[in-house]
Amino acid sequence: MKKLFIAAAVVAAAATAADAQRTAIRVVGSSTVFPFATKVIEEFAATTDYEAPVLSSDGSGGGFKLFCKGVGLDHPDISNASSRQLGKKPLCDETGVEFSEFMIGYDGIVLANANEGVELSVTIDQLADALNATVGDDCVANPYTKWSDIDPSLPAIEIEVLGPPSSSGTRAAFEEIVLEEKYDDVCDIEVRQDGHYIEAGENDSAIVDELAANPDAFGIFGYSFLSNNADRIKGATVGGVAPTFEEIAAQNYPVSRSLYFYVKHNHLGVVAGMEEYIQLFIDMAQPGGALEGLGLIPGSEADRAALQDAADAL
Repeated sequence: MKKLFIAAAVVAAAATAADAQRTAIRVVGSSTVFPFATKVIEEFAATTDYEAPVLSSDGSGGGFKLFCKGVGLDHPDISNASSRQLGKKPLCDETGVEFSEFMIGYDGIVLANANEGVELSVTIDQLADALNATVGDDCVANPYTKWSDIDPSLPAIEIEVLGPPSSSGTRAAFEEIVLEEKYDDVCDIEVRQDGHYIEAGENDSAIVDELAANPDAFGIFGYSFLSNNADRIKGATVGGVAPTFEEIAAQNYPVSRSLYFYVKHNHLGVVAGMEEYIQLFIDMAQPGGALEGLGLIPGSEADRAALQDAADAL
């Protein structure tokens, strides 16, 4: 027993020593928010005396689980998300993690393909029929293999959609906005797993590369990846609305969502530069700011006031 106590003490001391060595902010979470956070980090490193924060793309759900796992410098300070994570608050409550939510702007979820591929215009219902595991009033296993099987007006090509895994906020938002719109309280909400939807990981840039190589395939990701790769890919029209900055900002594009980051209160004043990083992110998310140039849709005036209030409250 004495040896066990000594071993535990050694492990704890080693962990504490490792923690003490971390002086950079650690940010985890959404692949959609990743390019925006990357831009903020670059500016933060260039304009402050703090170390550049360490950023990883773990998916909204995966990142928030890491964020909630505990308090201490071996745990993340900030978690990015492309879907709201307040429903997972009990995970943080269990470990004593206290946090604030920051809604930084809006984004559209696009269905895109290579510029040389077919033009696609779908409704929410058609998109749900293409990708939900079960369809119809009887919730039968999805029989559709071609887009034209759903409606003869759609292209007669194989349904092949590359998209994020279940840990992704983009996936969660897509399921809520598209699949639940048609099949909530009718069928189970589950992306089909018969080969017509291909989980392509958390790297949206890799999906863009796949689309460029396969003109018959489509990909699901945030609008910013479409706007930054317009020389290679184009967005499908959904519900008669094209996924443009203007239509998403006006909330006309039907597949749009809010973007967030979450800040761990327990680490404020412990990890240097957190308050400055948060304020810089808010400043860069303003209309005409650097993040708008990357495809972030700024929030309304009321949204932006609430965002600043949240920062001031820290």
